[in-house]
Amino acid sequence: MAYDPGAIDATLAAALGDEPTLIAELRVAFVGSAERTIAAIEAATDDAGWALGASRLKGLAASFGAVRLMALASEAAEAPRDAEMVRKLRRAVARL
Repeated sequence: MAYDPGAIDATLAAALGDEPTLIAELRVAFVGSAERTIAAIEAATDDAGWALGASRLKGLAASFGAVRLMALASEAAEAPRDAEMVRKLRRAVARL
């Protein structure tokens, strides 16, 4: 699955119009939320907490059109406490 870093900007532009400052602010907020959610996934002490965090990340990614992150979050829900999955999630967010 290909990365599409412009998808978030396109999604925000469709919702907000030509407001580059607001788009930039929302992008920063999205990335921050994604990073905090990944930290919560990593800190989960049981499979249910891991799956809940992955589900939240998937929903966040879907809201912003981050298709690759959404797919990885879906995979993460099926791979509880997998350190390699956490690294993949972090790389996906860094590429946004």
